[in-house]
Amino acid sequence: MEFSPGRLNKFYLFIALLAGMVLPFAFAPFSIFPLAVISPAILFYLYLNLSTGRAALAGFIFGLGFFGVGVSWVYVAFHDFGNTPVSVSALMTAIFVSVLALLPALQSFFSVYLLQKIRAFIPLQAAVEKRALLLLFPALWGLSEWLRGWLFTGFPWLNLGYSQSDSPLAGYAPLPGVYGLSLLLVICSGLLVWLLRNRHQWKAVLVTLLLIWAGGFLLSKYHWTRASGEPITVSLVQGNLPQITKWDPVMVQARLDTYARLTREHWDSDLIVWPENAMTTFYNDLVENYFTPLQQEARAHDTDLIIGAPVMDEDGVRYYSSMISLGDETIIYNKRHLVPFGEFIPLQDLLRGVIGFFDLPMSSFSRGDRQQPPLRAAGQLLAPSICYEDAFGEELIDFLPQATLLVNGSNNAWYGDSFAPHQHLQISRMRSLETGRDLLRATTNGISAIVDDKGRIIKRSPQFETVVITAQVQPRTGATPYVRFGNLPVLIVLVMMLFAAAFVRKRL
Repeated sequence: MEFSPGRLNKFYLFIALLAGMVLPFAFAPFSIFPLAVISPAILFYLYLNLSTGRAALAGFIFGLGFFGVGVSWVYVAFHDFGNTPVSVSALMTAIFVSVLALLPALQSFFSVYLLQKIRAFIPLQAAVEKRALLLLFPALWGLSEWLRGWLFTGFPWLNLGYSQSDSPLAGYAPLPGVYGLSLLLVICSGLLVWLLRNRHQWKAVLVTLLLIWAGGFLLSKYHWTRASGEPITVSLVQGNLPQITKWDPVMVQARLDTYARLTREHWDSDLIVWPENAMTTFYNDLVENYFTPLQQEARAHDTDLIIGAPVMDEDGVRYYSSMISLGDETIIYNKRHLVPFGEFIPLQDLLRGVIGFFDLPMSSFSRGDRQQPPLRAAGQLLAPSICYEDAFGEELIDFLPQATLLVNGSNNAWYGDSFAPHQHLQISRMRSLETGRDLLRATTNGISAIVDDKGRIIKRSPQFETVVITAQVQPRTGATPYVRFGNLPVLIVLVMMLFAAAFVRKRL
């Protein structure tokens, strides 16, 4: 089953674009998770029939389709809430998507470049293709995702493994983490292409695929962590105040009143959590007349609070996006991983005043210290993350295994009614799977959720409603393999696969 050169000349870019455009539908809110195998398989099939230049172009077009659909929500942030004209918002979105698409282009180029080198040493085509499909192409895909996860502070959004939060493969997450899931998926993609080109080996391929997926299902039944103490009752406050009023001085008191009122209605909870920057006035300015009285009232009901608010440093210059635990003592966590162009502006002397989005208030946050203690509330240690930080599992495990729960505060109002809030919840669920911990996820306007240690949603909020969700969560102790070793084992495997594919000159 091969395309003729003429057909490839005519259709390969369209095929690459279509494969990229369908891949976001593997993720939330659609969650058609088999597409995470099928879409890369199409790209891998193209690699076998293209030159290096055409492969790079196909990878770039694939990336344009993938990110153009998958992260189209950045336009909403630029235009709807960033005071940026339609044309400029569209241009900024196009640039962002194009930059992201460069990595699939490089991955595709090196996939075919190394494939051609292998062909020079191994005359048997079947052996070359097997090595490429099961070792080379998956390894380069995995390394490309890992590179995207740290380059220029990182953008690991839509890593392939996130699509499997509801699939049998989710059972593997506590071992190699999301990058390991991505690797398993693209190995399955390679097996699928191998099956199409070697139908006489269908039994061996199908058995291998069955073992991979059945292994995940069986692992999902195993608990890597254990319950610690009694469950506690938690409430997550979703104020649903319009994003456009975030810095409106007239609305400050309304925001204060809303969160206080919703909180007071749930003094029967052990812990109440507010989202990221629920207050847009500095915490320091509200302590005496707002937070201290509310903290005292909470303690009178034996309830602890975790609130989201910006905190001004003692120097009066630096300020942080923070989560603050208000219990017997006050503990502040300052966000460590900031969003470029959203929370700090690279080249700000050049960009400020040119594009409205870069002139928003509080867009020059300072980065919190890498080493910070967990938050303490309701008798538990909690591993905190603020919004986008929970996309970096390797950073969250800094608080583990000491922490017994995960807590995330997010402001998804920037992205309106787009894919982003659903994709972000899926990312958050992966952190629960990797760490074997229940998660408390409070957002400004949805989707707030309480998630168990298997990544299953215990309770979730509707979007765009003022609501408080309440449920019991189980603190847990112990460490999954991912908590102990992070991404290092997967990186070692990827490098070994690449070395085995590209440099070992014996037949498979």
